[in-house]
Amino acid sequence: MPVLLLADLVSARPASRADIDGPYAWARMVVSLFLGSFGAVGIWAIVVVLPAVQEEFGVERADASIPYTLAMIGFGAGNMLIGRAIDRHGVILPLLVATVTLAIGFVAAAFTTSLWPFALIHLAIGFGNAATFAPLMADISHWFDKRRGIAVATVACGNYLAGAVWPLVISWALGQGGWRFAYILIGVLCLVAMAPTIALLRRPSPRLGIAGSAMAIGAKSIDLSPRMLQAMLMVAGFGCCMAMAMPQVHIVAYCADLGYGPARGAEMLSLMLGAGIVSRLGSGFLADRIGGVKTLLIGSVLQGLALFLYLPFDALVSLYVVSFVFGLSQGGIVPSYAVIVREYMAPQEAGRRIGLVIMATVVGMAVGGWMSGWIYDLTGSYAAAFINGIAFNVLNVAVMLLILWRGSTRTPKLAAA
Repeated sequence: MPVLLLADLVSARPASRADIDGPYAWARMVVSLFLGSFGAVGIWAIVVVLPAVQEEFGVERADASIPYTLAMIGFGAGNMLIGRAIDRHGVILPLLVATVTLAIGFVAAAFTTSLWPFALIHLAIGFGNAATFAPLMADISHWFDKRRGIAVATVACGNYLAGAVWPLVISWALGQGGWRFAYILIGVLCLVAMAPTIALLRRPSPRLGIAGSAMAIGAKSIDLSPRMLQAMLMVAGFGCCMAMAMPQVHIVAYCADLGYGPARGAEMLSLMLGAGIVSRLGSGFLADRIGGVKTLLIGSVLQGLALFLYLPFDALVSLYVVSFVFGLSQGGIVPSYAVIVREYMAPQEAGRRIGLVIMATVVGMAVGGWMSGWIYDLTGSYAAAFINGIAFNVLNVAVMLLILWRGSTRTPKLAAA
């Protein structure tokens, strides 16, 4: 059976109805998760090596953070552009180009001698990273019908698995040969591990539909034009990640301000990401039963409540508990957008539609992280920053309630551009 499944993976034959939700689809999901766990190093590496880079280049902490910002910009743009390329050309060529870009970017960054070349190369690193997030979620959504939610959520977990594993690898590499050695090692490992694995995704996606299958049309109808729904999802994505950014970006600094030290904050961040994996998988199961919109609403409401809990509870144990609750609340929100796109929009457009929404969430994370710091500088406290996050979370809930109100499951409807 494993031999037959491997042969099936390397085959390029067209998809059949038996492949949807079948053994091949589950195997493809595992391959996509593996690729995501490697590719997502692009947004975690700079976080780990930042102190060493700052010291070597002799710059301020704000300047040393610029590579991360540029990596996020590349990541956001890549989700949209690579998603569009996958819609047109399939996954193989875009993923290979992105993988080579990622690998070359890390190796090239290791040979820079000043901050700005190092920072600009992170645009390419972030772009290459993007191929293993929204584009892979879009691709796997075509291979599942009954279990689409859990499949999309599982692939999205690659991002969090990378956040749990890669920092340990990079920390070891830093001790062995410094940040330059770590970056070269990352580039080599990504190329060696990812390029051959991409070949296992050769089979053309059934995105054009299988005769007689609902895969060819939006499974649900909604009283909104595709463009309006796209815009609303982007606003919602921006709002939820503006809220999400406050704890994820600033929990370490917040703990340091409270006198608990950055190490405690790092532990809370790891706890948050670990709970986020559980949340993503649980939300995937839930989305298969109640739909993406309701699943996202539940996660967003819980995220808002968790943010509120940060205000009255700032004791050390309380912060661990609240951070765990926050991770359980927010992890499934972003993958739910991919599920919603596939529920209401044409599958032929899934790559670019999902990519646009994910780009909006990335912008929300980037702006939210900066705005929280700006509010802290103005007020001398993170309390107002938490309240700001709660306000943007309310915006997300309001938009999703409107989508839920305008949605209907009575008549299948093709969502054309």
